[in-house]
Amino acid sequence: MTVRPVRLGPGDAPELFAAIMRSQALHLPWAPPPASEDELRASLAQPADARVSYGVRTGAGDLVGVVNLTAIIRGPFQNCFLSYYALTPFEGRGLMRAGLATVLDLVFGEHVLHRVEANVQPGNARSARLVRGLGFRLEGQSPRYLRIGGEWRDHDHYALTAEEWPGQGG
Repeated sequence: MTVRPVRLGPGDAPELFAAIMRSQALHLPWAPPPASEDELRASLAQPADARVSYGVRTGAGDLVGVVNLTAIIRGPFQNCFLSYYALTPFEGRGLMRAGLATVLDLVFGEHVLHRVEANVQPGNARSARLVRGLGFRLEGQSPRYLRIGGEWRDHDHYALTAEEWPGQGG
């Protein structure tokens, strides 16, 4: 099945919120859902220099997951943070890997970034396998990195540069 990334905006909040709610068993304990559709809408309304969100969609238009580029830093750094999640019932089919690879083409091409970073909780083996399989290297662990579900959680820090991404050549 082919997938394509499509930019998400505030108008996508109702569909995405419903998909996140049906996917809670997949996302917990790694990330709690947004508190409301309005909170999600506000997140999707952030300016493109701060956040770009892509919905990974099938050819038929089904929303199978989301890839976010956040904390986009320009200047000599040219960096962003990557977050991603699959949506039920599309997990475990390789669709997010295909969608994430296409978004990485955009990161190093259209967005003209040099480096992308992903932080994964050590127990989230599926997520770590996904970024490692796409060529991200483990750079270390960040103790008590993010407050999730009311507690500070460690994260493994992965990164990938344009020179390491196939076809980019820096």
